[in-house]
Amino acid sequence: MRQIRRRTLGLAAAASALPRFAIGQADTRPTITVAVQKIANSNTLDCLREQSNVGTRMMAMYVERLIDLNYQGQLEARPGLATDWKRIDDKTVEFNLRRGVKMHDGREMTAEDVAVSFSPARMFGDTRPTVQGRTLPLSGQVVTTTASKELPREIPPVARRLFPAFDRVEVIDRYTVRIVNGTPDVTLEGRMSAQGAGIVSGEAFNAAATWLDYARKPIGTGPYSIREFKADTSLTMDAHDAYWGGRPPIKTLRLVEVPEVSARVAGLLAGEFQFACDIPPDQIQDIERHAAFEVQGGTIPNHRITAFDKNHAPLRDPRVRQAMTHAIDRKAIVDSLWAGRTRVPAGLQWEFYGDMFIPSWTVPEFDPARARELVKASGYKGDPITYRLLPNYYTNQVFTAQALVEMWRQVGLNVQITMKENWSQVFERSPERGIRDWSNSAVFSDPVSSIVSQHGPNGEQQQYGEWTNAEMNTLSTELETSTDRARRKQIFARLLQICEREDPAYTVLHQNATFTAKRKDIRWQAAPSFAMDFRATNWGA
Repeated sequence: MRQIRRRTLGLAAAASALPRFAIGQADTRPTITVAVQKIANSNTLDCLREQSNVGTRMMAMYVERLIDLNYQGQLEARPGLATDWKRIDDKTVEFNLRRGVKMHDGREMTAEDVAVSFSPARMFGDTRPTVQGRTLPLSGQVVTTTASKELPREIPPVARRLFPAFDRVEVIDRYTVRIVNGTPDVTLEGRMSAQGAGIVSGEAFNAAATWLDYARKPIGTGPYSIREFKADTSLTMDAHDAYWGGRPPIKTLRLVEVPEVSARVAGLLAGEFQFACDIPPDQIQDIERHAAFEVQGGTIPNHRITAFDKNHAPLRDPRVRQAMTHAIDRKAIVDSLWAGRTRVPAGLQWEFYGDMFIPSWTVPEFDPARARELVKASGYKGDPITYRLLPNYYTNQVFTAQALVEMWRQVGLNVQITMKENWSQVFERSPERGIRDWSNSAVFSDPVSSIVSQHGPNGEQQQYGEWTNAEMNTLSTELETSTDRARRKQIFARLLQICEREDPAYTVLHQNATFTAKRKDIRWQAAPSFAMDFRATNWGA
């Protein structure tokens, strides 16, 4: 009897140690709905293709990187799918993978998934690492992209924007990989923490019939797996209960597309949504008058900018673009449209660059008289300058554009807004493409992640044929490959001079800020980023 009793007690103790859900109790976790102004620009969920502010918001929910960021801190690098890493040489970083990580398809993540994630078949197509216009030989095995899974033409250029000289992944063993660059690169670790460096299931990617089949439902390791994606409508995700970082706190997580601010706010207050994103500052006080709700957020490592197409006839003369930069009263925009909740930064840079930050640099001074002189000296005759604009992508987008147009009018510039429906129309090449709204993020703590990635020889602005500068391109390559930090800082200072003063590619308007309204009883902290973190470590109710 004593032996039977002892065995019975042992079984009871074992049962009590099991998770409640595992012993048959109902799953009481909530369904959470987040209202967003846009889910995805590309209508795909691929972490490389959806390189956007809205993509950053959702990506960490289902796809993770070897190096994570501290979303409850100041975006410091920390272990993600890799437990640790070390430099082998100035071209190579070795990563030890976290063991026992389950992907959404039930497989354990291994080195092979990393290799496929960074393969030519998924990322690079037939492009090669380049330096100073010279193609570098690939020392790794080239994976041929099959016709059934042909990459969209945007994928290799986007990959080369983030990884311009990436060579190969070396699989050392099941849990060890080496990332090998074609050139020296002091920023390799930073690049591996960027959104486009997400790890997907190699088996699922290889099994997909087409690239689009994969991209609409990527299989990753994140806390939530994709159930259903309806382009321009909704994204529904389910808890990935085998998640290595702990059981997700939400049973079903939905993002719904609600373009109008008023509809997002009304739905939140009515209980239709638990979170509403992209709240303009002038709405914060009204929302917080309701005791059950609060608004979180603030500045993030993203600047709102106006980008120039210097092929546009009136903008060919750099003095016209210079005049536009001096005509803008940035502080007035920050004070009136943002209620002082953001700031005018020191050009296209952020203090988290550390010793690469240029503290003496400023945006062009607000000087209408100087702007008028430049307009007159250029010989500008009042020809229309087209301003391509989306109606509701950025917070305060239309109001900002209207203010800019008036400021430019006062110095003699005839800027006319042309509303567009999507980014394809904004970027469409034509003689009428003049200026456009944009933003620029620092995706890791070095200037190559922003000024070079977006405006350099592999950057989006040059890929779309808007702007180029030979000196900038040469210096960009040197900045990417130099290991001399003092020299790199000198180069960065010169790039700012070229791109913001001499031959303007863009002009910075203000640092961006993002605000999220939510139910106050949900204990959740907004990140200093577009990204939303819904892991167990950032949740309570």
